[in-house]
Amino acid sequence: MKFVISIVMFSIIILFHELGHFLLAKRSGIRVNEFCLGLGPTIFGKQIGETKYSIKLFPFGGACMMEGEDEDSADDRAFGRKSVWARMSVVVAGPVFNFIMAYILAVILISCVGIDVPVVSGVVEGYSAEAAGMQEGDVIVKINNKPIHFYREVTMYNMFHPGTTLNVTYERDGKEMTSVIEPKYDEESGRYLIGIQNRYEREKGNFLTNLKYGVHEVKYWIWTTLESLRMLVSGRVSVNEVSGPVGIVKTIGDTYEESKSSGIYYVFINMINFSILLSANLGVVNLLPLPALDGGRLVFLIIEAVRKKRIDPDKEGLVHFVGIVLLMGLMILVMFNDIRKLFI
Repeated sequence: MKFVISIVMFSIIILFHELGHFLLAKRSGIRVNEFCLGLGPTIFGKQIGETKYSIKLFPFGGACMMEGEDEDSADDRAFGRKSVWARMSVVVAGPVFNFIMAYILAVILISCVGIDVPVVSGVVEGYSAEAAGMQEGDVIVKINNKPIHFYREVTMYNMFHPGTTLNVTYERDGKEMTSVIEPKYDEESGRYLIGIQNRYEREKGNFLTNLKYGVHEVKYWIWTTLESLRMLVSGRVSVNEVSGPVGIVKTIGDTYEESKSSGIYYVFINMINFSILLSANLGVVNLLPLPALDGGRLVFLIIEAVRKKRIDPDKEGLVHFVGIVLLMGLMILVMFNDIRKLFI
């Protein structure tokens, strides 16, 4: 059951991404030849009008296949025959739909559980926060000019920037104050600590507050994804530590099993939280300027808009083909690591 739930969640998020491409393509008058969920051979397909709707064998991925997307086509409704701005809107629609989905789910989550307010519940003796004069009740609003809306942002910032001097801005009795904190390395945990405690208390707001913090929640996951990618590129995180579809499905399944004993409500909350993470992550990754991804296609369209002339579709298609091959190679490597971890 846990794997079924994981695959259904994963599939819905991908389907919503492809739905963005599909709806904007239809709105722009582009012929969509096939709209599918999954990869590999077709196990079910139905032709409705000009579009074939299908389900593929492997439930990881999906596609909105448009006429003339990767090759030249004489069809007046081909992707390449439309204006550069229409094509940009179609390409960007997928990631935008992921952010919309993440936002809707974030508002639901916050309405249910509230937010983890960035309030200091105490300071640890011998650490910089105590020496800087921070006290219980201080509300952290910025760290190194980064606005803070949730306490987990404090923890994650310290994790993403280990050992970095922190200029912490906080409010106390309505007054804004600033302290400089030097993280201290803790041998036992193997991490840099700043000596601030928090009970992870959650505070519920009204409808308008939930709408506002839904935006902050999505921004948090976008920031987390970008910082994680920065750590990967800089070599601070190994490719072996990256999870692909198999690893994600396993993690979701394990979380489902752990939450089940606490009741359906906790299962619902955890699955919503995972869906926000995955949807925002998919939106960010697809906007990376890499061949075969939406971001890579967007780069070609921006170049076309600037030079007012389309790049040779065959050459562009070749670049994206090479990108697909490299991405598939990376996916196979990550999937191999995921499967290997199952038996460790």
